[in-house]
Amino acid sequence: MVKLTKIYTRTGDDGTTGLVDGSRLPKHDARMEAIGAVDEANSALGLAAVALADGPHAEALYRIQNDLFDLGADLATPAGEDEDFAPSEMVLRVVASQVEWLEGAIDEANARLEPLTSFVLPGGSEAAARLHVARAAARRAERAMTAMASAVATNPQALAYINRLSDYLFVLARVANGDGKGDVKWVPGANRA
Repeated sequence: MVKLTKIYTRTGDDGTTGLVDGSRLPKHDARMEAIGAVDEANSALGLAAVALADGPHAEALYRIQNDLFDLGADLATPAGEDEDFAPSEMVLRVVASQVEWLEGAIDEANARLEPLTSFVLPGGSEAAARLHVARAAARRAERAMTAMASAVATNPQALAYINRLSDYLFVLARVANGDGKGDVKWVPGANRA
């Protein structure tokens, strides 16, 4: 259980931060960039959830926010030698069932929508616009995580999860736009004179 009694520790004043295993890294390390990007995506999800009120889609976003804390813990736990990324009582890892839940949520939401005939602009309703901001933040987190993965061993399920998340947020933004009826379509070259 996490218990925070003091918010500042002064341990990061030297430009480093601690990982789950007790090791320290520079705050600009690729691992820390990935953790920070996931935190930004989580914050954007919170803003989107507020716009969705208390419906089932808001509940799904709250579930995802919890998963993103799991993802942050996963990223903050360096892989051991011959790591298979299996969770244990001591190590929190994103698992296949979390990815599968997202895939099911994508399929369920997408079943309500007509197929796209054009790219859509990130907007429409306020809720959809907030979901698009969260989607873009999730894509940034994915880029940061793949940069991290190019340098250190990274849980493949964590990478799959962040990839599916942006897909889910795109589909959910279309749902928030009246099941796609309020989508703002891209018109290529519309403003060229």
